[in-house]
Parts: sequence; structure tokens; C-alpha cells
Amino acid sequence: MAGPVEIRGGIDLPATREHIELHTEDGLTLVGELATPVDRPAVATLVTLHPLPTHGGFMDSHILRKAAGRLPALADLAVLRFNTRGTTSPRGTSEGSFGHGDAERADVAAAMAFVAQRGLPAPWLVGWSFGTELAIKYGRDYPIRGAILLSPPLHRATDAELAAWAGDERALVVLVPEHDDYLRPDEARTRFASVPGARLIAVDGAKHLWVGESQTRRVLNEIVAVVNPAAAPLPEEWLGEL
Repeated sequence: MAGPVEIRGGIDLPATREHIELHTEDGLTLVGELATPVDRPAVATLVTLHPLPTHGGFMDSHILRKAAGRLPALADLAVLRFNTRGTTSPRGTSEGSFGHGDAERADVAAAMAFVAQRGLPAPWLVGWSFGTELAIKYGRDYPIRGAILLSPPLHRATDAELAAWAGDERALVVLVPEHDDYLRPDEARTRFASVPGARLIAVDGAKHLWVGESQTRRVLNEIVAVVNPAAAPLPEEWLGEL
């Protein structure tokens, strides 16, 4: 089918999509997907970290799924998604059991090892909710360009782990919904004050789950504006083949 087609919902634009497995240092196999541009190299890589699996978070949580469905075609980005230990999605179930953000250190390590093995360019961590905790706690250990935090609850990441980002030359971009269930903009400004270089973006009208196409577009545009600004703002129609 040829365009123009409105880009919304669960539409999947052209990409090369590969089922992958990650292997942790403690012997687990995690399932995931790598989506890359079809006919050109990616300019950067999003390593996505999903919301809390005990509350329904997984690699197909909608913002991450839509990033994989749209951004390889629209912004020349590679998008790596995977289920952390013990998490199930239509792709399958990752081995192990939920580690409360502690054992998941090894899951982040496995993802970054995969990025290095494949030579994927310019990696960025994109965490959502629970995934932001993993990015804060462990992201500084790896050669990333920066981290983008969506709806950070700051439940598991300690004040010391957050403050450790102070003075780090890598970008820390924080999207905080106006009506978040856990951390709203005023409190977020206080909590992130220990990282003067962090860029905090308060999003009017938004909630923790970023429900609705307008919020999806806002989040994806903010990600692209940071990672590949030449591709921003994203188009709202697709003119090619599907």
C-alpha cells in the first residue's frame, strides 16, 4: 500500500526486524528485537528499557513498540527492545525472575554487550518508568551518548546514584508528565537538582503512561530531537510503501 498514510496507533513503517537473544553473565537468555533502517545504516541506536514487569511492563509497552515501528524509517535509528529477566511478551519469555532492579544490572550489561558485538552506532538508553531506574543506576558504566528518561519514579535509584551523573558529559534528558502518578514536575526539579546538567522537560497534560497519539508523538519527537535532530520534527504522514 502506498501513502499518504497517517502515522498513528500501532502502524509499522518499513524496517528490518530481527528476533534476537541476549545472554547474561549469570547464564540467562533474554528475548528481544532489533529494528533497523531498511536500506541505509542507522545513525544512532536506542537501547530501550521497559516499565515495571510486575505491573504490566514489557518490551511491547506502547511507546517502545511505536518507537520501533516508526523511528527506523522516520529518523534512521536502530531500536533495540528486550524483555528483562522473567518478563513475557508476544516475542516470548526471558529466563529468570524479576530482580527488583538489582539483578537487572546483568540484563543491561547483556544489552550493551550486544550493541558492542553488532557495532551499533551511538547508543542511547531510553528508559520508561522502571526502565529509568536501570538507566540511572547502571547507564554510566557503558559508552553511551546519554540517557532519556520517560516518567522517572525515582523509587529504586538512590540519591547517590542520581547525583553521580553530575558533571558527566553525557546527556541526561528527563520527560516528566504534568499528572504523573509518582513524580510530578515540581518534585522532579527538586530531585534532579543534584544533576545540574540534566535537561528536565515538563509535559503539560501528560500522564505516566503517555496515553494517546498526541502524547506518543510528543515523546518520539523529544527523543529524535535529542538523538538525531536533523530528523525532527517527525512527519505525521508516510508517503512511501508499507
